[in-house]
Amino acid sequence: QVQLVESGGGLVQAGGSLRLSCAASGRIFRIYPMGWFRQAPGKERVFVAAISSSGDNTYYEDSVKGRFTISRDGAKNRVYLQMSSLKPGDTAVYYCAADRNTVSYYASDVDYWGQGTQVTVSS
Repeated sequence: QVQLVESGGGLVQAGGSLRLSCAASGRIFRIYPMGWFRQAPGKERVFVAAISSSGDNTYYEDSVKGRFTISRDGAKNRVYLQMSSLKPGDTAVYYCAADRNTVSYYASDVDYWGQGTQVTVSS
C-alpha cells in the first residue's frame, strides 16, 4: 500500500508560480511511477504529468509542456510539480497518483490517489 498526501496548493495570480508536493509513505515508493492529475469543476479528472520510477523519464500533457516540471526525490519519498506561467485555465484540484506498474494517462488506471490540493489562478 502507498499513502499519498499533497500540499502546496493555493491562490495565485495569472503568470505566477506554485510548487506542489506529494509525500508518499510505503517502503516501495521508489519503484512506483508517479504522476499528477487535475480536475476542474464539472469536468473529468485528467492527466497532467508523470515521472518514471527512476526519475529518468518524464511525461506531460501538451498544455503544460514548458510550464510545468515534475520531479521526484527518492530519499525523501516526495514528488513535486513546479508550475510556472500559470493561467486561469489551470485552476483545478490537483491529485497525486502512484502506479504499481507503468505510467497511467487515464484516471481509471491509477492505483493510488492522494486527497487533492486546490490550485486557483486568478486573472
